[in-house]
Amino acid sequence: MDEDTERSENMEISKRPNILFAIMDDASHMGAYGHGFVHTPHFDWVAKEGALFHQAYTTNPKCAPSRASICTGMHTWQLEDACCHVVITFPEKFATFPELLADAGYHVGYTGKGWGPGIWQTTRKWNPAGPAYNDKTLVPPEKTHVSNCDYTENFRVFLDEKEADQPFYFWYGGFEPHRHYVKGEGIRHGKKLEDIPSLPPYWPDDPIVKEDLLDYAYEIDYFDQHLGQILAILRERNELDNTIIVVTSDNGCPFPRVKGQMYQQDFNLPLAVCWPKLGNGGREIDDFVSFTDFAPTFLEAAGVPMHQQFSGQSFLDLIVSEESGTLDNNRVYVTMGRENHDSGREGDVGYPVRCIRKDKYLYVRNFEPDRWPAGNPETLFGNCDGSPTKDLIMEMKEHGNDVYYQLAFGKRPLEELFDVATDPECMLNLADNPAYHEIKAELWQTLETYLQKTNDPRIFGHGDIFDSYVLDKYSNDKGSWQAYVEGRFELPNYMNWKRFIIEEE
Repeated sequence: MDEDTERSENMEISKRPNILFAIMDDASHMGAYGHGFVHTPHFDWVAKEGALFHQAYTTNPKCAPSRASICTGMHTWQLEDACCHVVITFPEKFATFPELLADAGYHVGYTGKGWGPGIWQTTRKWNPAGPAYNDKTLVPPEKTHVSNCDYTENFRVFLDEKEADQPFYFWYGGFEPHRHYVKGEGIRHGKKLEDIPSLPPYWPDDPIVKEDLLDYAYEIDYFDQHLGQILAILRERNELDNTIIVVTSDNGCPFPRVKGQMYQQDFNLPLAVCWPKLGNGGREIDDFVSFTDFAPTFLEAAGVPMHQQFSGQSFLDLIVSEESGTLDNNRVYVTMGRENHDSGREGDVGYPVRCIRKDKYLYVRNFEPDRWPAGNPETLFGNCDGSPTKDLIMEMKEHGNDVYYQLAFGKRPLEELFDVATDPECMLNLADNPAYHEIKAELWQTLETYLQKTNDPRIFGHGDIFDSYVLDKYSNDKGSWQAYVEGRFELPNYMNWKRFIIEEE
């Protein structure tokens, strides 16, 4: 290659945008959406400088499968082992967008939580999110449970290793606001119970829940502080204008009936995107966007050919537009799914579900309605994180009030249908209402056709394969069904729990 050609190619590389992908762990609430009990000025700045998305949907409501869809541009039912929450291996045959960007000359890396939980070391050279930059640590504020990973300084190290004209992609993966929390950390850092004027109807209206939310909110604030520091470094280095900044979460907040479950308020997640050099801020986008769309979007922005495995479609056109509202008439629905999350059902089998969100409706197909959606009562509903809110709901059940227990943990029918325009909390199931039978049938037909098109084994009668992917990983897990059978299961101090179990059986 002669010197002029090399210089020309370097100039082309220098024009390609940087990509900063910032992802929280279990977050549903941001200030830009009107949630006053969180303080997120930097997420809000990204939304103000670019676009705030109102219809962004994860593909699967747990960390590992959600992040796998982000990395591969594939639906959860296409991901084999990677459809599970804790994965034996991340299949080597699936390409990831960080690998494709690296092959195209990008400097790539991540800090904090990348793809996971799961094992990638046996099949890949680095985490599916990129090479790790996690050496810099700090002392967490007030000894709270936030991570000791110094996200900001790790980003600085990452940039220091970049060639002068080389574009970069960086994944800032906060461990926050994943549980556990230090009780009272939110109030200790200035938050007040009155900051939360009302609670969703699926949680008890109780100070215990509000304080739990404030602890969660403080850790969102902490993530946002580091986001602000990372943006400041980009400004200092004159990299901000040509950086596409994407801020989101992997699934909904770690509370009963949200994280890991199949309703609107776990799938529908925060998303703010800006590309400062465009100067097209202040927009709000109502188009449906799926987490399968991130990978093709990043590749299109970088000028990298699309990979044949992608099921998603780029939404770069929405990012560069100057308009608000619904911009792409082809984005008429999104689909979501779930298979094996956490252990705790008899046989440690999963809870298979497929969903479609179209127009104002959410249709949910629970393929095994005889199973418990959050795990069995005997193993304490292991697909719901332990928390003061969960404890309260369990204790209310003990005292004869099982309303919130049923909403969080109860078995569900084969079909559920919700009008999320009037019922965003998904409290009224319309599936058996004759007035909605035609709508329900149309949604199921659309979903079934799409599942066939995308080769979902379950829709072709081969759903058992999803439970085979977890192999024997749960054999020594203290939260597994096997541990329960062998008497190794560790019970918390719920009141009269053994009597409660007997009553359930």
